[in-house]
Amino acid sequence: MSDPIKHECGLAFIRLRKPFSYYLQQYGTVMYGLNKLYLLMEKQHNRGQDGAGIATIKLNTEPGYPFMHRIRSIQNMAIADLFRQVSEEIAELEKYQPELKKHPGLMKGNMRFMGELLLGHLRYGTQGRNNVEFCHPFIKCHTIPALNLALAGNFNLVNTEELFALVNIEPGVFQKQSDLAAMMEVVHHFLVKEDEQHPERLDIVNVLRKSASLFDGGYHVGGLIGNGDGFVMRDAHGIRPSYYYISDDIIVAASERAAIRTTFNVGESEVKELMPGHALIVRADGSYGIEQIIEPRERKACSFERIYFSRGNDKKIYKERIALGNHLSDHVLKAIDHDLKNTVFSFIPNTAEVAFYGLLKGMENYLNKIKVQRITSWGKDYDEEKLAEMINRRIRVEKIANKDVKMRTFITEDVSRNELVQHVYDITYGSIKKGEDTVVVIDDSIVRGTTLRESIIKMLSRLEPKRIIIVSSAPQIRYPDCYGIDMSKMNDFIAFQAAIILLKEQKMDYILQDLYNKCREMERNNQLHTENVVRGVYKPFTAEGISKKIAQLITPPDVTIPVDVIYQTIEDLHESCPTNTGDWYFTGNYPTPGGNRVVNKAFINFMEGKNIRGY
Repeated sequence: MSDPIKHECGLAFIRLRKPFSYYLQQYGTVMYGLNKLYLLMEKQHNRGQDGAGIATIKLNTEPGYPFMHRIRSIQNMAIADLFRQVSEEIAELEKYQPELKKHPGLMKGNMRFMGELLLGHLRYGTQGRNNVEFCHPFIKCHTIPALNLALAGNFNLVNTEELFALVNIEPGVFQKQSDLAAMMEVVHHFLVKEDEQHPERLDIVNVLRKSASLFDGGYHVGGLIGNGDGFVMRDAHGIRPSYYYISDDIIVAASERAAIRTTFNVGESEVKELMPGHALIVRADGSYGIEQIIEPRERKACSFERIYFSRGNDKKIYKERIALGNHLSDHVLKAIDHDLKNTVFSFIPNTAEVAFYGLLKGMENYLNKIKVQRITSWGKDYDEEKLAEMINRRIRVEKIANKDVKMRTFITEDVSRNELVQHVYDITYGSIKKGEDTVVVIDDSIVRGTTLRESIIKMLSRLEPKRIIIVSSAPQIRYPDCYGIDMSKMNDFIAFQAAIILLKEQKMDYILQDLYNKCREMERNNQLHTENVVRGVYKPFTAEGISKKIAQLITPPDVTIPVDVIYQTIEDLHESCPTNTGDWYFTGNYPTPGGNRVVNKAFINFMEGKNIRGY
């Protein structure tokens, strides 16, 4: 997308169900589990960019020998860096024991990460610095094996302060900056309680039920326990995605269905979705079960998963992105006055390509109807040259822009960085007729509009089209997210900026002070969570009115070519993505009370001039 939204994290969980000797005989390597973990993480690489980590647990180790290991990295290409270190460790062992790989027992005893339980994580930091200490998995060590815990996940919690208080912990500087630290303390707290009450038989389901009932947020979390148990759990609304696959050889869970399918070469029906409020429990003996840990609530799976985050090679996601583009075709046809002859279609960036195909399909359907109407109206009295011209008419598609992968916007000074951003894309000169053609470019979403204003619109204007139309496959982003995507400051959203300007232009900016006063009163009465007050900012205006103002805001002062913006409607979004109805960043309909608290707090911060996160 033209303005990169902070990504979500990715999770990979593996439980080997057979001895290492089996994998050596069946697959030719005792490294089967680690190899699959690597693939599973790389196939979700679109999710994490800041860092990565893995943790493993060995079963049935002799007393006194370490059984839990972890490694993390924030290097460039962090996943490759992790497994490079693992490979180097193996190579060092083989230097002195060349036959090591043929002896699974020796490998397990000498190789740190040869565990039956494996947990991998790709981090995109939404809270805390880009520091290796913030990379998942986190671990909690204890002298009692069952109280050792490794935890990682794709989530945000909005009630971390309350969680620390509930387990009577005063968080340190590091803990205050980490949602996972709060979740870790809660889970471990109930793990200790469970061990005290039932030391002979740890009931992980009971631990998770008590823990999950306290979490306010969206989460997909995996954990490894020192006694050999493991689990993957999902929030009650199904906000964050979760999938699993089980065979006689292996139990797997990940954030994306397509990653599992590709890694293990299995069919779509073999990969199951972990339902909201449920957990996949894997016990030390290799048995498993799906357990409800919290009462499922209205399904609010994140719609951004379908628009952008998940890889488009998933069959359902591919079809949904096609539908997103296709639903925009009528709006675009109306905007160009159905003049396909003088309109060129393209997409920026590459993540919008599938939605572009959907838009193109809609254009082709319309053009084919026109062909049929024209040809049938001629009857027998037709001109062969005219007929050939009509049959051969095509939608005009051009690769208008190419991203220069060599360019890196590494300069942080705003003026210098904006100058550099203009040249990240190379345009294709001669692809349109100057002064005659309208250029229609589809993007998957528009967040801040900065890249459009500073780069893309300027770039397109150099082609000298008659008009530029930017199409967003997502609706207007109006509200913060607090369940996994780092969108937490009101002034980051160009839709919010447009609404503020409209209020001021129409002498209605008193509404801002009224809403601010209401938020502060609710804050004093501990009621910030009860309703989304910020809806009042947008209430006086239509979506079309805000879109027109956004078009003005993304048009650079020196560009005289008319620019328009067309957004996806909420109704068409839901029709395109029927199983992912979570739309709070567009509508303000938060699935948990913490969401209302975050948006109201973000508005208070805006009114007070504080450039800080809303949670």
